[in-house]
Amino acid sequence: MKNKLIILMLLAAGAVFAQVSIGVRIGAPPPPRVLRLQPRSPGPGYTWVQGYWYPVGRRYRWHEGYWTRPPYPSARWMEPRYEGGQFFEGYWDGEHRLNHDHRWDRGRDRYRDYNRYPDRR
Repeated sequence: MKNKLIILMLLAAGAVFAQVSIGVRIGAPPPPRVLRLQPRSPGPGYTWVQGYWYPVGRRYRWHEGYWTRPPYPSARWMEPRYEGGQFFEGYWDGEHRLNHDHRWDRGRDRYRDYNRYPDRR
């Protein structure tokens, strides 16, 4: 009985600390596309976000580069990267870390990331 209790306690402890993780690896993204000429800035206070590949399902999709106003004044764009077999999305860094939401790209709005976080200004 004592051995069964010890085994049960070990199994319970293992269940608490066990973690199952399933991931899909699709490999490295293709090389970045070459931009022959970066468009002119639409005005002061804009940041150029370089084009990049990002995963969608089991493939990569190209995100064209664009000018945008940062979501808050001290924000700076941290480019996405592929490192150690894993993709890390780009984000705005500063006082707050904020991810770019690709659903905002549909309107091709030149203020894509600006004013998307009203509580963060």
